[in-house]
Amino acid sequence: MRYLFVFLFSLLLSRSQAQTLAVTWNANLTQALQQAKATNKPVLAVFSGSDWCKPCIMLKQEVFDQPEFQRYAQDKFVLARFDFPRSKKNKLPAEQTKLNEEAAAQLNKEGSFPLVVLLSPEGKVLAKTGYRPGGPAAYDAYLSQLLAKR
Repeated sequence: MRYLFVFLFSLLLSRSQAQTLAVTWNANLTQALQQAKATNKPVLAVFSGSDWCKPCIMLKQEVFDQPEFQRYAQDKFVLARFDFPRSKKNKLPAEQTKLNEEAAAQLNKEGSFPLVVLLSPEGKVLAKTGYRPGGPAAYDAYLSQLLAKR
């Protein structure tokens, strides 16, 4: 019984620590750029199809949802996510759909998915990329390389 209690307590503790790592994703490009200017950080904007685009799902699960990426991004980026689900059950509110479409009209005219766009605090496109295998460490290193080139 004692082992069960210790196990459950450690499980609860690890869950609460993982939750504190969660970073905040903006859903409004204008607000993300305002925050970027205020903090002098670049924006990492992600365009995804969360329920139909396999590479989008993989990028989210393998990189963005991982604590290692969240620790990396926390102090380096203002994060913004613009999702375009197709399933009726995942339909976004009309206001959010409009915000996503406005962001796509500015940054994703090609309709690429997934698309990751790095923006300067002033809104200048620094780089565009997508899914890359290798998990959070490889993706973090790649993003750092992209930023170093600018």
